[in-house]
Amino acid sequence: MPRPLDADAKQPVPRQRPRKTAGGGFRRAVPATTLLWILACLYGLPVLWFILSSLKPASDLFSYPLTLVPHNPTLSGFEAAWDSANFSQYFINTAIVCVITTILTVGVSCCTGYALAKYDNRWLKAFFLCILATTMLPGEVMLAPEFLVVRNLGLYNSFAGIILPAVLTATGCFMFRQFFLTVPDELVEAARIDGARELAIFARIMVPLSRPIMLTLAILSFQWRWNDYIWPLLMLNDPNKFTVQIGIQSIVGAQNINWSVLLGASVISMIPLIAIFLVFQRYVMGADINAGLKD
Repeated sequence: MPRPLDADAKQPVPRQRPRKTAGGGFRRAVPATTLLWILACLYGLPVLWFILSSLKPASDLFSYPLTLVPHNPTLSGFEAAWDSANFSQYFINTAIVCVITTILTVGVSCCTGYALAKYDNRWLKAFFLCILATTMLPGEVMLAPEFLVVRNLGLYNSFAGIILPAVLTATGCFMFRQFFLTVPDELVEAARIDGARELAIFARIMVPLSRPIMLTLAILSFQWRWNDYIWPLLMLNDPNKFTVQIGIQSIVGAQNINWSVLLGASVISMIPLIAIFLVFQRYVMGADINAGLKD
């Protein structure tokens, strides 16, 4: 008689899915990595050319054929740029404007975004639409009315006239509002049940949670104010109050341009922005925005 089959043998053996090999993942990553490197080179080559050109003597900038690497690198352009204008005073003035404006912008945007996200009121919604509507207007359209308002307030030719109009930004309010909308309302209600007041809820719960957004907006705001040229040019007529960008423009002559000095001054103006980004990028990119927000 034939031997009976084992009970285990009668059960179908599940088929195992083939494991993905490391080679397949590597092959899929090659096109994306190659594309990223190509884009990085396209964006980085003009910047590299700009920085290396600042190290060239004025006679080599327009020599033919053009070369990327300077044959005789020199810092004469940087020295002439620093000596030709009062750059130390320009840096101090710009730092004062940028730091104060950034602190006020982050604080006002955080408060406004929290109110727009967590309070249900039709007037607040209308106010938010008005803030967003300002992004649809070109900046040049707002220059004349802003100038008249600041002049009538007696803030012309002062740092306050540069700082106050730049405090409230639609971008900052929108960033904080969208972030606070992701915070569960149950978290706020639980704090209210425990007896926390609105100011304590905002200061002890919402502000620590919004740290990544605060740092991101701080970097953007500092960059905007540091590179601002038109508004300080309209508001200031005292050379002792000029900002960096106006100082760079003063190097440009009416008849000719010393490109070596101009390039050196432009690279000097970039150093604080690069330093701030390198210092704070790990806090922005490495932060977990959703930390503590899950029910």
